[in-house]
Amino acid sequence: MNRALTAAGMWGLLVTTVLVGVPLALRDRLPDPLATHWSDAGPDNSLSFTQNLLFTVAMALVALAVMVGVVLHGRAFERRLSRAYWWGFLFGWGLFVIGMELSILQANLDVADWTLARPAGWGVAATMAVAAAAGVLAGFLFRGAPDQERPRNEAAPRLRLRAGQRSVWVSRVTNVWLVALAVGAGVLTLALGVFTLMGLMEGPASALLGGSALVLVAGLATSSATVRITEDGVAIGFGPLGWPVRRIRLSKIESAWSEVRHPSQVGGWGLRGVPGSAAIMLRGGDCLVLRYRSGGQLLVSVDDAARGAALLNALLEERVGR
Repeated sequence: MNRALTAAGMWGLLVTTVLVGVPLALRDRLPDPLATHWSDAGPDNSLSFTQNLLFTVAMALVALAVMVGVVLHGRAFERRLSRAYWWGFLFGWGLFVIGMELSILQANLDVADWTLARPAGWGVAATMAVAAAAGVLAGFLFRGAPDQERPRNEAAPRLRLRAGQRSVWVSRVTNVWLVALAVGAGVLTLALGVFTLMGLMEGPASALLGGSALVLVAGLATSSATVRITEDGVAIGFGPLGWPVRRIRLSKIESAWSEVRHPSQVGGWGLRGVPGSAAIMLRGGDCLVLRYRSGGQLLVSVDDAARGAALLNALLEERVGR
């Protein structure tokens, strides 16, 4: 934690120095205001020199403050994946802001008026490529030691099943924030649809309808999940209708258990994963963890995970015993 805070402070100082020092050094060669956005026809938006300076510095420092808050919260460094995300974003975002600012300065350099500014065509692409590469490299280098896995010989929790007894375990989890997002997107989609039918929206504005509809579908699909464990295996349904469904046969599962995990430990909310490990994280807290026979793991945030794991292990033992 101390290393991360020190790195964040030093990196933040370096980024701020570049964002402030370079524009000040070039101020006599820049117009005021500066062109900050372009369309096919040329520059279409501008900011004064001071506004642009404050805006870019704020972009860097606000993100840095969030990153420091994540470190002070403590859980971000408990898992290897979350450490990789933290270090990757720290360096990647800083370089992205610097690259975008340098692109703006380059476009405005030595022009008499901001309307004459022309950006280099490769500037944005190069910025994104460098920032992404630096983020991946930083995440890889500073991700730390692998997480300590649950010992394979450790006794897994299990229920005692009576001969011939059929048991089913069902649990559901809902993220109220994603539900609210989906509801808001639904209202917006309905309103935009009515406006479009009435001819009140044309051209690029009508693209908002497609965007809001996409947010609506994504919000509904990821706002809730239902996990069902039976003799056939595990079925994970998404959304209020429990569809689509991901099915995992018992033959693919080695064992199951429950753990307390939080979004910061798996890289955030939603569907997360890297090779060998995946997570369906809708809320922090109790989670069901499945270990595949292939060596991979799947984590699902769901209530009463311990009972679900116990039933699943009992079903696995019963199948092996047959």
